[in-house]
Amino acid sequence: MTIRTRLTLWYSGVFFLSSVIIGAVAYREFVVEHRELLGRDGHPSGEPEHERFEDEEAEEAEVLEHIVQIGAWFGLPAALLGLVGGWFLVRQALAPVAELTAAAGRITEHNLEERLPRSGNGDELDRLTEVFNGMTARLAGSFQRIREFTLNASHELKTPLTVLQGELEAASLDPELSAAHRERCGTQLDEVQRLAQIVDGLSLLTKADAGLVPLAHAPVRLDELVQDAFADAQILAQPREVAVRLGACEPLTIRGDRNRLRQLLLNLTDNAVKYNYAGGLVTIALEAAEGRARLTIENTGAGVPSDLQSRVFERFFRVDPSHHNEIEGSGLGLSTARWIVSAHRGEISFASEPGGLTTVAVSLAMEAP
Repeated sequence: MTIRTRLTLWYSGVFFLSSVIIGAVAYREFVVEHRELLGRDGHPSGEPEHERFEDEEAEEAEVLEHIVQIGAWFGLPAALLGLVGGWFLVRQALAPVAELTAAAGRITEHNLEERLPRSGNGDELDRLTEVFNGMTARLAGSFQRIREFTLNASHELKTPLTVLQGELEAASLDPELSAAHRERCGTQLDEVQRLAQIVDGLSLLTKADAGLVPLAHAPVRLDELVQDAFADAQILAQPREVAVRLGACEPLTIRGDRNRLRQLLLNLTDNAVKYNYAGGLVTIALEAAEGRARLTIENTGAGVPSDLQSRVFERFFRVDPSHHNEIEGSGLGLSTARWIVSAHRGEISFASEPGGLTTVAVSLAMEAP
């Protein structure tokens, strides 16, 4: 229930209670006290008792009739006017609250620099708007410092990781090393490469948040990219004994960045293969739906619990909170996929049934023919 509705109901209740009290006071004033006054003053001598009671009842009925007439002719219109006027005043008083709520709802982590409009009259809402603007300014500063730290840390980590990767690659090829030593070097090289991928992914997302990643805007045959992703997925699926199937693949053209769209497909198909089981299935499909290109990637597997599905696009999110899962991953794949889709002004959704199918659907605007 909105504040406007609650205030209107409270106002109506108070108005009704006041009307009841006024009616009760009027009845006591004109009926009860008049009857008591007649009892004290007596009646003209010689008047029969039954005539005296009839006169009193007639007077009471006349007074009640006058009260009802006054209430009908003046009380009801006044009550209606009061209710309508009260509702209008409440509506006018709370209109700035509705505007403030709508403006605050448009603020996200991407436009924290936007300020809510102030009335400038110095009332409570104006001061609240000032406080809210100060809070968003502090949040914007915090986000900026986090982005700067992440970019600087990623940049500083790239050089030593590159050096380590080169040394480990050279050591793993040294014929003088024993097989066990070369195997250890290979394991260390895999971990260094995984760490380098995490740094690259985090650096990419941080630059994307800051608007520092340029995107091409050219026609792209999405069906060709899907067929390439299908071929890559078959190679990725062979060691895991996962079957990959290509469903509908309509010839569709969109406008965007070919390399980023290829990265999107690689991330989604890689996830579909990794989070599967031996003998499982991955299905890729591309078709037109309601004037848009709709890409769906389905896979069997353990699935994601319903209470965690809303977090799958968060950075570094893993279904296994302890990260002890045997499946390698950084938790940045779906975050990167969501950024690529958003950068192309599309939509991405995730649905999963534990022990059943997991479906990622992407909707992109098609290029006009």
